[in-house]
Amino acid sequence: MSDVDQHQEAGSPPPDLSWRKRYWKKNVRVLVVLLSIWAFVSLGLSVLLIEPLNNFEILGFPLGLWFAHQGSIITFILITLVYAVWMDRIDSEFGVSEKPGGDKA
Repeated sequence: MSDVDQHQEAGSPPPDLSWRKRYWKKNVRVLVVLLSIWAFVSLGLSVLLIEPLNNFEILGFPLGLWFAHQGSIITFILITLVYAVWMDRIDSEFGVSEKPGGDKA
């Protein structure tokens, strides 16, 4: 039986669960921002802009080739780390952190 059902049976008002909508709105915003960055780097810089970027070199390799082979992978790893830190902060803000003392639900 859920918390809402228990409160309704007891005659008390249901708990305020509006924080869940705000939480997921922030979560989706984080996902959209980070996936947009990854799409720009992996598609934009690696495919669409490869020819202009190949005019520049890093350690003797064309920059467009570098983005196609290494840049998108490194960007994905960095975005994964940023997502973990960003979501830890959001979880703490809403009291749903996996760390001790962060349970709201």
